[in-house]
Amino acid sequence: MQNSSTTDQRIASMTLASVYPHYVNKVEKKGRTKAELDQVIR
Repeated sequence: MQNSSTTDQRIASMTLASVYPHYVNKVEKKGRTKAELDQVIR
């Protein structure tokens, strides 16, 4: 198991562009829209 420092650094280095498609897939599976996701992010 990784220590929290390593995990925190890995997460902090991620860009929104790299995780955004995953968020879109997740919210659409839950019956929400991409527009709703964009509103929450803003």
